[in-house]
Amino acid sequence: MLLAVLLAFLCGTASSFYIPLIAPVEYSRGQSIEIKSTQVESVHTELPFSYRKLPYCLPAKEVNYAENLGEVLHGSRIVNTAYSVNVMQTTPCTKVCEIDLPANDVNKLIDLIEKDYDVHLILDNLPVARKYSSPDGKIELYHRGHKVGQVYQNNVYLYNNFHFKIKYHVGSITGKFRITGFEVESNSHAGTDSCTKDGNPLQLIKDQATKVSFSYSVEWEEGTIAWASRWDTYLTSATNSQIHWFSIINSLIIVLFLSGLLAMIMVRALRRDIAAYNLDEEMDDTYEETGWKLLHGDVMRPPNYCANLVALIGSGVQIGATALACIVLSVLGMLSPASRGSLIGAAVSLFFFFGIIGGYYSGRLYRTFKGMAWKRTAFLTSTLYPGLISSACFILNFLLWHAGSSGAVPFSYMCALLAFWVCVSLPLVFIGFFFGFRKQPYEYSVRTNKIPRPIPSQLWYMRTMPSMLLAGILPFGAVFIELYFIFSAIWENQIYTLFSFLFLVYVILVICCAEIAVVIVYFQLCTENYRWWWKSFFCAAGTGLYVFAYGIFFYYTKLEIVGFTSTVLYLGYTALMSITFGIFTGAVGFFASFMFVRYVYSAVKID
Repeated sequence: MLLAVLLAFLCGTASSFYIPLIAPVEYSRGQSIEIKSTQVESVHTELPFSYRKLPYCLPAKEVNYAENLGEVLHGSRIVNTAYSVNVMQTTPCTKVCEIDLPANDVNKLIDLIEKDYDVHLILDNLPVARKYSSPDGKIELYHRGHKVGQVYQNNVYLYNNFHFKIKYHVGSITGKFRITGFEVESNSHAGTDSCTKDGNPLQLIKDQATKVSFSYSVEWEEGTIAWASRWDTYLTSATNSQIHWFSIINSLIIVLFLSGLLAMIMVRALRRDIAAYNLDEEMDDTYEETGWKLLHGDVMRPPNYCANLVALIGSGVQIGATALACIVLSVLGMLSPASRGSLIGAAVSLFFFFGIIGGYYSGRLYRTFKGMAWKRTAFLTSTLYPGLISSACFILNFLLWHAGSSGAVPFSYMCALLAFWVCVSLPLVFIGFFFGFRKQPYEYSVRTNKIPRPIPSQLWYMRTMPSMLLAGILPFGAVFIELYFIFSAIWENQIYTLFSFLFLVYVILVICCAEIAVVIVYFQLCTENYRWWWKSFFCAAGTGLYVFAYGIFFYYTKLEIVGFTSTVLYLGYTALMSITFGIFTGAVGFFASFMFVRYVYSAVKID
């Protein structure tokens, strides 16, 4: 029962919206439908606002609709508006209300117009869109939302007249109507009657009060697409499969290069070294061990700060399992963009539930390192990464609160997330850690000497930071094209849909991180440095540094974010994404290196 309540809280109530592509809503002729609003946002700021923050006409009765956790984290606040439509009834231009705007509201609207804010409306769970043509005029594209206004020749004009074109499809069996399109054309008309098309547009002048009349009209048009394909217009405008295929080919080339390098090490260098080392009877008495073979008595020596390492590895496993599950569910269509917030809500809930997996691997690894304080380490595993993320998000959320943005998570939801973490995630991590700690430790192929060997001086490029920079560039090169589409979806309000490509990139990233970590660890062992545990993690985690650097590059080249608060929010969230990315890739590199070292030294005969 508790699990059902928690899932209902995270995913929203079933009556809020239909399940995409499964349960179409059909309407009878003359049935009234409300036009709702989700939020007001701009690509030039990271500060979304609620529709009710605008000095627009308000409905007679204000209604807040059920939200899920993903919508709240995204900043959506679904409310009703003063606009309503009747199915199959054309509505001529109708005046909604007339408002006396004080100077403060005028200044607020001017600021929103200058920052290019969009108003997002929805009808039957379908977002409103405005149509425009591609630069060559051959393709019709759609942009979600309508502008608050327009800046023309340094003058600011407010849109106060809206013409809604609603496309429909008639059900073949029921004969009822299904909505397949929702378009808007915005206009600006001065005077007390905004339905009058003659005259000047409505200009807003700073610090000057004005009177505004709002109006709208509705047109119904039978569409040519079926209900199941009604999202194609939005998704087609936001994707480019040719570039995605180029991204996959680019990634495969890097994987082949790394695989060839790894094969050369495994087949040529290692096999020759192992064969020479294992010549017990034929070996000359003057033979001297060199390189990685000298380290068989120290290579499995437990690392320093092993509790911190296993906590990071457990979090990396938890992150990787969550990402894979979300990608697979999205490929199967269970996290459709039509269900707003479902992806974010699923990611948060799955991360909490997958705490048992992260705890298991942390516990078994800690047992392998012969650790004793398992309870303290389990608590560290469950709090290190979530504590970092929650602390940073609380600070960023405070900035959103201060700015009055709807992107700020309400205090009640923060308490609910905290309770969900304490009641579900924390116990699951402890349970997984307990069973992992009771499991037999990973077997070592060699014994560890009591006295550690001295480590020779290392070349500069074998130190941690240069190794991170050298190792991180190849996995990043395999995914950076896909990162462009992901960053565009997050920061430019686009819709990301090609999760099948993302699944392939995920697999390629795992392979690249595993191979590059093995290569770096082999080179380190050849320099007789047996402290490879942390190095294997940090080298693969170096990909996160490049992700953050790419985020800065994307900020300067693709975005036009204005304002100190928006810049801090962008850099803060990008840093958290890069840290998350680095912890995941670091865990992949660690386990690949662990398997490599166990395999290599198991082939060496030790007296």
